[in-house]
Amino acid sequence: MFLLVGLGNPGIRYAYTRHNAGFWVIDELAYRGKARLKDIKCNAFIAKTVLAGKEVLLAKPLTFMNRSGFAVKALLEHFSLGVGELLVIYDDMDLPPGRIRLRTRGGSGGHRGMASIINQLNSDEFCRLRLGVGRGAGKLQDEIDFLLSPLEPEGEKQMQELVLTAADAVEVFLAGGIEEAMNRYNARFPRLPDRD
Repeated sequence: MFLLVGLGNPGIRYAYTRHNAGFWVIDELAYRGKARLKDIKCNAFIAKTVLAGKEVLLAKPLTFMNRSGFAVKALLEHFSLGVGELLVIYDDMDLPPGRIRLRTRGGSGGHRGMASIINQLNSDEFCRLRLGVGRGAGKLQDEIDFLLSPLEPEGEKQMQELVLTAADAVEVFLAGGIEEAMNRYNARFPRLPDRD
């Protein structure tokens, strides 16, 4: 079984923000797997389902972003899973909007949710799927506002496209492994929006 964790902040205030992109992907995967994220265990909403022929546990931590590691560690321990059976899905300001990138290991890149997971697991040897959301105007306060403010209509359309691409990539990861998913999606540019 694989543990697929999307990172975000709980609560309606953050529901439609770029910082909750990981939650959006988990919701899409739940939809595809006909699952409902209604059970709570280890401080996370969870649901078991089958995707691409593999049993998976979908999870959205109820901790705030910078404490995500506590929920992830508890879930791995409760379900007797190792870091090799973990995929973390999260927003990344260092990737252009609409791009995705899979990796097998690495640092946090300044992402506090990832830093918490790496710290709690005492390892960075787990797969991750980074979701490009861009940086806004580039100044620190502007970046924070950009991540935590509700999406404007154009941003929401772009985010929906990103979520569908990321969910496709997760299914390829499950069916064919991380290398196949990396080969297919890491260099891929997002589809261009429809033009009038």
